[in-house]
Amino acid sequence: MIHTERTVIPHAVGEQSLATLEPSATVLEAARMMAYLRIGALMVVEDDRLVGIFSERDALTRVVAKEIDPAATTLAQVMTPDPIVIAPDTTVQQALDIMAERGFRHLPVAEDGKIVAIVSIRDLYRSVKDQMETDLLLLAETLLQG
Repeated sequence: MIHTERTVIPHAVGEQSLATLEPSATVLEAARMMAYLRIGALMVVEDDRLVGIFSERDALTRVVAKEIDPAATTLAQVMTPDPIVIAPDTTVQQALDIMAERGFRHLPVAEDGKIVAIVSIRDLYRSVKDQMETDLLLLAETLLQG
């Protein structure tokens, strides 16, 4: 059985529209965008450069739990600045390891300094599950022929 290492792109993330806002956007704007798009995080960009990431966890722990007004709070005030960024050819296992070590659920993906995607723990789970199902089918086929 030949096994190739799955990479973040294309095995975990396909083509996607990037959800971004500027640091001056409010938490309320971000929450509305995230709810509308049904996503758990968005990237904060300034002059086409990634400067932060804002997640539902940030909204909960840095805004709601502290009773801060989301309409008067900018992303710059509560985002996670300078997030770790991975390359498209980062393996699914490497991305999972980074997430586990750092407690992340989302990682921006960049190529040649340009953001191309964001990968979530859910994306990686699906990729691992698909690979396991494929491996099991190949193993069963090998055993039946065998």
